[in-house]
Amino acid sequence: MAAPAVSQPRSSKTESYVDNKRKEDIRHANIVAARAIADAVRTSLGPKGMDKMISTASGEVIITNDGATILNKMEVLQPAAKMLVELSKSQDSAAGDGTTTVVVIAGSLLKQCLSLLSHGIHPTVISDSLHKTAIKAVDVLTAMAVPVELSDRESLIKSASTSLNSKVVSQYSTLLAPLAVDSVLSVVDPAKPDLVDLRDIKIVKKLGGTVDDTVLVKGLVFDKKVSHAAGGPTRMENAKIAVIQFQISPPKTDIEQSIVVSDYTQMDRILKEERNYILGMIKKIRATGCNVLLIQKSILRDAVTDLSLHYLAKAKILVIKDVERDDIEFITKTLNCLPIANIEHFRSEKLGYAELVEEASMGDGKIVKITGIKDMGRTATVLVRGSNQLVIDEAERSLHDALCVVRCLVSKRFLIAGGGAPEIELSRQLGAWAKVLHGMEGYCVRSFAEALEVIPYTLAENAGLNPITIVTELRNRHAQGEINTGINVRKGQITNILEENVVQPLLVSTSAITLATECVRMILKIDDIVTVR
Repeated sequence: MAAPAVSQPRSSKTESYVDNKRKEDIRHANIVAARAIADAVRTSLGPKGMDKMISTASGEVIITNDGATILNKMEVLQPAAKMLVELSKSQDSAAGDGTTTVVVIAGSLLKQCLSLLSHGIHPTVISDSLHKTAIKAVDVLTAMAVPVELSDRESLIKSASTSLNSKVVSQYSTLLAPLAVDSVLSVVDPAKPDLVDLRDIKIVKKLGGTVDDTVLVKGLVFDKKVSHAAGGPTRMENAKIAVIQFQISPPKTDIEQSIVVSDYTQMDRILKEERNYILGMIKKIRATGCNVLLIQKSILRDAVTDLSLHYLAKAKILVIKDVERDDIEFITKTLNCLPIANIEHFRSEKLGYAELVEEASMGDGKIVKITGIKDMGRTATVLVRGSNQLVIDEAERSLHDALCVVRCLVSKRFLIAGGGAPEIELSRQLGAWAKVLHGMEGYCVRSFAEALEVIPYTLAENAGLNPITIVTELRNRHAQGEINTGINVRKGQITNILEENVVQPLLVSTSAITLATECVRMILKIDDIVTVR
């Protein structure tokens, strides 16, 4: 009997089956989740954008339309959606403004990617094309930019005003924009003209009054009153100021222990020693001519006691206690003095000098102002006022954005038109470039060009205009060579945006394009999510 024929398995590459459905599903889920985040903040884009009211778990309420703040307070669980929150933070640290724009562009790019994927284009091809297009886009934007000098204060104020116009406190932009420009220019170091450290600008918030009462102070402001429990001075002219990091109070043992006192004579001796110890310290302080003390907050024991305050008042020394440790560096830089960590190191050369230190009533509380500082460091203090805490917090966030805009112009001195003009011009030029390219690349570049139209479309939509008519008219104007034509939201029509003084730093636009592209490329490349418990 013949043996049964054993069928040989045919190993052919063409017949191997790979299940790509799961990969497609995960990619699709990631894109949908990220787009949901972009759609949530889209309505807050532009001067006529809506505000969001955020209620936190602790019951705190925040009203803002700053993209970074909205996304930061959102509780996002999906990993890909979290990437858009991080994207907004990156834009905030890189440029300070355009945090909503970057998320909206990323959402629009993801929408186009979904369409390209459904046509069977490989994610890697899309990713590489996006990278090339982003580089080209930055070149186009740079070609459109107008150079600006730091001496041109008007142009700097225009760009700061554009940033503030989309905020809740936009009606105060005429006050806050010059204030932001002056404070940044006052901290620019001639030795490093391209660098601005915003930590050199301190924002002090004080409840009461209106945002109109916000001022730039040449000196220091403390949101606390002078410690005059024992009737010490509250005003000091020709002040010699010491910043101390030690305590003017009786010493404590290093280890936790209790001392038993058996009779009154021993008790008197302890109290006498305490008095002598404190008096000895104050005599050393007084010997240097110091008449104002800034005492760092202490966590180990009281920085000052009632007894030491009494002796300091007798010595006519003005005392400001509970200065935060984080503020010490800023204070010493402003006063041009050194912090003193030990009474033995207390010398006159470590002191700072100012014309006046005084306590002033403000709102329902008091503040301490130090003005006329000798050899003042390159710092600035902004005192922000407001009728309630929500307004003050939003004014601080808006001012931070305006400061960042001016910082961008210091580091990269180019201005670009706002109002959707750069995005439409980019879309037009990239569309023309796509026609020159061959194959899949051309498709991807065209999709990128279409995605950028989301900014003018959203600006028009949020302003209650007809977006299709506006965007079509914009395309037409740009095709005729009017590259600075954009949407004038205030007039509800299309005008030359540069003439309307709606300008923004080049860095804001270029970093928005590059960061959004980078984020989208990363989301595209993800084909699986692995959860580790």
